[in-house]
Amino acid sequence: MKAQLPGGEKYSIVKKLISDHNLHTICSSGNCPNKGECWSAGTATFMILGNICTRNCSFCYVQSGRPGPPDDSEPEKIANVIKLLKLNHCVITSVNRDDLPDQGAGIWAQTIRKVKQHNPGVTMEVLIPDFQGDKMLIQVVINEKPEVISHNIETVRRLTPEIRSRANYDLSLEVLKYISDSEIIAKSGLMLGLGEKIEEVLSSMDDLRNAGVSILTLGQYLQPSGIHLEVVEYIHPDIFEELRNKGLEKGFTYIESGPLVRSSYHAERHVHL
Repeated sequence: MKAQLPGGEKYSIVKKLISDHNLHTICSSGNCPNKGECWSAGTATFMILGNICTRNCSFCYVQSGRPGPPDDSEPEKIANVIKLLKLNHCVITSVNRDDLPDQGAGIWAQTIRKVKQHNPGVTMEVLIPDFQGDKMLIQVVINEKPEVISHNIETVRRLTPEIRSRANYDLSLEVLKYISDSEIIAKSGLMLGLGEKIEEVLSSMDDLRNAGVSILTLGQYLQPSGIHLEVVEYIHPDIFEELRNKGLEKGFTYIESGPLVRSSYHAERHVHL
């Protein structure tokens, strides 16, 4: 498993713009191994609503705690940086904001709207939290019509209580079903190497297809620090390829599957499917 080292002109430009505008990315906050590759290609996954999450999932490197108030200027700043980077496709995610009355849905809507206003023609994937299953809040995001709405189920049903804080396997499926029923492309992702069995992964694939999910990512879990869950198993690349083929047979339109695959990896490749 070899990730590209950071460097080059585009990497420096992305890093400076993010710093100058006081923005956050899941690339840095989540300690993503692909930051060097993506930033060197001039892309990044922006993270809105701060960099402190109200949940404390045992796999995630993002800081947990009590967040500050949302930055009302954040949507405008995100839109401007995307314009400066001359992106044709962008990916935006967020921390969970269970502390807010609307769980951040309002800032989500403003961000999508501002990005489209400042960047006509840009396509967008948004990786959203579960909003505690509140369909009215999910609809706020849907109404802004991003091309892809993603929500990660993260792991198989059996391991969910151990791995995901306050999240529920079936609730996530309901969120994804609501998204797919809106006729927007629904996407999800699973981490492997946490002790799941192949049969459980295949069962989760069936659950996701039944929820209308058409795009799937499969990647190797990597322990981000000594206090997070340990890796149970390193999955061989051949298994990732086998799972990709089985998923396509099940009806997924597109699957990114490999050890270093993360939620937004090569996201621009499937937006027009």
